[in-house]
Amino acid sequence: MASDSSVPISHVRISPSALSADFSKLGEECEQIEKAGADRIHWDVMDGQFVPNLSMSADIIKSCRPWVTLPFEAHLMVREPDHLLKGFAEAGCDSILVHAEACVHLHRTLSAIRDLGSRAGVVLNPHTPIDVLTHVLDLIDTVLLMSVNPGFGGQSHIRSVVPKISDTRRLLDGADHPIDIEVDGGINASTIAASAAAGANIFVSGSGVFNHPDGYASAITELREIGNHARG
Repeated sequence: MASDSSVPISHVRISPSALSADFSKLGEECEQIEKAGADRIHWDVMDGQFVPNLSMSADIIKSCRPWVTLPFEAHLMVREPDHLLKGFAEAGCDSILVHAEACVHLHRTLSAIRDLGSRAGVVLNPHTPIDVLTHVLDLIDTVLLMSVNPGFGGQSHIRSVVPKISDTRRLLDGADHPIDIEVDGGINASTIAASAAAGANIFVSGSGVFNHPDGYASAITELREIGNHARG
């Protein structure tokens, strides 16, 4: 599987969300996103239970894997994700991110992801305290902080998550290995700077990329430049 883990944690990375792509030509959309300079592709997986909507399966993601060499990350917005992990790893997902709120035994789930050869991530909803990360830091490669409530694309960015990013960065600085902070929700040219300055280095953007009036490449370049400038 591909990986962008060699990119320094100080560099901003952009992860367009395929949820905003044209599903009638999903493979071609992935190809265009890669050509536009994206760092990875974000797959929002919804089960209709943990969140209200349904979205792509592991088979859909697997069908797009031959189109690009970019890393894939699966964001599992599902209840008790353990039984799905193998399928997404086999579909070519380099990273698998699970919601702390949805896992019965978070430590076991993260261990299972790593045993499958994928990078492990924990997702926290806007209201979820970061304390749940404290005793699993050794198993985490990424912390994804939701800046919207999960389940719908195109929502407005919740700015009160920005201080939480700063708190998370301080917590992760105590880990024995680098851990990325990713932010997902309403990320565009007007919202990315504050989150980047607070310590985030990976940004999920759906409509901010796919609906940009000047095209995918312009959107990705703009987001990366603003983010890197904000990080200093």
